[in-house]
Amino acid sequence: MSEKDVLEILDKKVGLGQSATVNFNVAKLHTQNSIDVPVIIERSKKPGPTVLITAGIHGDEVNGVEIVRQIIAKGINKPKRGTIICIPVINVFGFIHMDRLFPDGRDLNRVFPGSKNGSLASRVAHQLMTKVVPHADLILDFHTGGADRFNAAQVRIVKNEVVLDELAEAFGAPFIFYSKNLNNSFRNSAYKKGIPILLFEGGKSFNIHNTITNTGVNGAKRVLSHLEMLRSPFKVSQPKKEAVKILDSKWLRASYSGMFKPTISINAHVEKGDVLGNITDPYGSFNHFVKAPNSGYIFNINESPLVYQGDAIFHISTKLED
Repeated sequence: MSEKDVLEILDKKVGLGQSATVNFNVAKLHTQNSIDVPVIIERSKKPGPTVLITAGIHGDEVNGVEIVRQIIAKGINKPKRGTIICIPVINVFGFIHMDRLFPDGRDLNRVFPGSKNGSLASRVAHQLMTKVVPHADLILDFHTGGADRFNAAQVRIVKNEVVLDELAEAFGAPFIFYSKNLNNSFRNSAYKKGIPILLFEGGKSFNIHNTITNTGVNGAKRVLSHLEMLRSPFKVSQPKKEAVKILDSKWLRASYSGMFKPTISINAHVEKGDVLGNITDPYGSFNHFVKAPNSGYIFNINESPLVYQGDAIFHISTKLED
């Protein structure tokens, strides 16, 4: 086996046809117990691309973790060619405590590319970006909606990138949402390194939703099939509908505080003026109907039963690609 056929990652050499689980050390607890992030590597005997599959940047987004868990448990991560690297939980600290953030109070997805001598979150970002990400030719990163905001299954990419368009269409989620890369995010840092990344959003925090999970797993299979990396035992089903491509959108915010009851379903197409839900008070003296300000698709719904004035309650598309 030649040197170029050997993948050296986190001080571990993994040859073609080999498997390995390596760890990068995050930090130690106050008790001196080490906290490690497992990195699961599967390599085919046949050379090919390297796909990095990640989840759990936010510790409360367990639906994304479940998607990657299923990819591993079902053996989807064992490629016909090339290499698949899986990191089911990047923010192990947050996952243990069911917390979105790191113990230092920082959002990991806002400190990339990180720093070797920075905050705890920044150090984890730095290790990921310097020791793992450079090996990848493509990244699939799985997320969910924050708090009680339930996201429709969607792939987020930047506009006018032919490779990303092709991969997003191959993924087959109901929506492709064109959105700018946020500064200091994982997606933006990978993009700056020239590594295409598909960011999947679906479901909400502290929740495992079967439909969303199935969409994520099937999407990963379709992308791997598109790259000729999916082994023959796995069947690939095509999506029932072509993806809706959202060019622009807006958040509808609560005009009043109160008890909130959405009446529209996620993924629904609505017309201007349609009733989407209502806000009431506990005393039966007030009832405000929330109406669609324009025609479009509802691709995020706040499922919290109580809202305050100004809270985001619906995400609706305002412009679609023809």
